[in-house]
Amino acid sequence: MEAVWKELKAAIKQRIPVHSYRMWIEPIKFSESQDGRMVLSCPNTFSKKRVQDNYRALIVSEIERTLGKPRQLSIEVVSRNGGAQSNTVNSRQLSLPNMIVRPHCGRHLRKDFTFDDFVVGNSNEFAFSASLSFASRKDNHQNSLFLLSKTGLGKSHLSQAIGHHILSESPNDRVFYVTAEDFSAEMVYAFRHDCLDKFKGKYRNGCDVLLLEDVHQLSGKERTQLELALTLDFLFEANKRIIFSSCYLPGEIQKLNDKLRSRLLNGLISQIEPPNFRTRVRILQKKSIAKGCILPEDVLDYLAAELTEDVRQLESGLIGVAAKSSLLGSPIDLGLAESVVKNIVRQRKRITVEAIKQLVCKYYSISLNDIISQSRKHSIVRPRQIAIYLARKYTDSPLQAIGRSFNRYHATALHSINAIEQGLKGNGAIQKQVEFFRQKLESGKF
Repeated sequence: MEAVWKELKAAIKQRIPVHSYRMWIEPIKFSESQDGRMVLSCPNTFSKKRVQDNYRALIVSEIERTLGKPRQLSIEVVSRNGGAQSNTVNSRQLSLPNMIVRPHCGRHLRKDFTFDDFVVGNSNEFAFSASLSFASRKDNHQNSLFLLSKTGLGKSHLSQAIGHHILSESPNDRVFYVTAEDFSAEMVYAFRHDCLDKFKGKYRNGCDVLLLEDVHQLSGKERTQLELALTLDFLFEANKRIIFSSCYLPGEIQKLNDKLRSRLLNGLISQIEPPNFRTRVRILQKKSIAKGCILPEDVLDYLAAELTEDVRQLESGLIGVAAKSSLLGSPIDLGLAESVVKNIVRQRKRITVEAIKQLVCKYYSISLNDIISQSRKHSIVRPRQIAIYLARKYTDSPLQAIGRSFNRYHATALHSINAIEQGLKGNGAIQKQVEFFRQKLESGKF
């Protein structure tokens, strides 16, 4: 029967997505067969529940097709010592990733940010496989993973999915999920309140898995960078797992300590690209089912064709269509979808790097030659930095292309973006100027 189960698994593999097979079916082992009953074993309670809920009918169907007759199916959880876990009241129930999970430190893990809820396509298949392998600890030599993508493409989803998976497999593992901004603020607080040793001990000795989001936010924070680099050394030496995420490669982050940069480059870097049309359709299908709002196929195709920037924009379109249909009591059709979409993307398609340059030059009364010149006059530098920041925010052009458009290297362009982002935190003049351009661009009046 062991050979029969291998044949069954091969057949099931052809009928479900590869990532679903790897995660749920591949770990299942044949246990025994007696009195017309096949017993299979899962590695944990969560895995058993998922298989029961989603794949039991498929397995039973394949058993009947392969053997030519139906058989009863039992799915058990096998403990690490090889014995089946009993279903008595005293058996321990693992935390389930479809519940709200609070790791030992930091922010909540979103209940819908699990591997099972992630839509896999050509643009993110490698990142998904790398994350799943990392969470399952299939490669014991890999201690860190760096997830790279623009905002809204799924790096936070995969990062938190790793946390969910680890907690489901090992509920006692101490998983810390924090942003780089959180880490920095916590360190500053510890320094000011004379509890720095407690802060160091918490991360160096009390953490098994560190999920650190948006590491590019550490740019220019030298003391935080040094402390983080030392903390990472402790974690690496203790064979702990670390997941970084960022919009930029470590080499593109300005004002980053060389020691920290080398730590960020220590593991596998996995990039997530924007989803293609078919993947966008599948994302909409999955999210519409989750929200209890089933959209007609032509509406799904229309939204997927028009909303191409990121997953958040897709979700915005889906929510907008559902809300407008509910408020007006109108059916969901192409006409309603078009009215929602035009408010989301009506001006974005017209916004180009050249259009931004012209708008900024007109406002500051400088020429196009001035803004791409080598001039370091403040009256030229600040408009140039704002234009580069807006080009990054409102266009799909890669950083290298934006830099070339302004006669600059991509590292200089990134420095300009960081300068404006820092200015937005405390410089009232920059805040007002950037807000003025935002309103112009988003209203289409430029």
